Amino acid sequence: MRQFASVEEVVALYTRWGNDNYDEDITQLSHAVQCASLAQASGASDELVVAALLHDIGHLIDLDTSGTHDGSLDTDLKHEAVGAQALAKLFSAAVTAPVALHVEAKRWRCAADPAYCDALSAASTASLLLQGGPMNLDERARFEMHPQFRAATQLRAWDDTGKSDDTVDPPFEGFVPLLHRVAGLRPLDERAGSR
Repeated sequence: MRQFASVEEVVALYTRWGNDNYDEDITQLSHAVQCASLAQASGASDELVVAALLHDIGHLIDLDTSGTHDGSLDTDLKHEAVGAQALAKLFSAAVTAPVALHVEAKRWRCAADPAYCDALSAASTASLLLQGGPMNLDERARFEMHPQFRAATQLRAWDDTGKSDDTVDPPFEGFVPLLHRVAGLRPLDERAGSR
């Protein structure tokens, strides 16, 4: 299992694979910066902006491991868990928990608001079935009790909105100082414990 030891490793991954389209009409890089920009514009915390920027890093890890993406949507690669685990050495739960929960937030929202499912992109609709479909009542109740429930649902909203192919995106490099700052906020005892 990959774990990033530095912000530079994260940036290098986006440099290598950020221009891949994966399963949307925009690049991974464009989606990341659009989501982070939406988070900033809404006044989100620095940690949640970083979560919005990096929430799909699990997809890039898969690309980096396999060297390619065949475009098939027949397997759930659990990109949310892969990404959260890879970021856990650098960032606190205020970043990694929303990353880990953004797929669950989609399942929750589909259950809470069936009209939301109709507005999902084709790729999100296809992946929803692999990810378990809309939550049942028990799953919804458990998810709503999670301390990062609000952050995860906010991240999901930016994830759904940050897919425009006609916007001018700010450069990813503009977020690098924020990545360093938020990585530095992690308590030293947490950093030592994750080794």
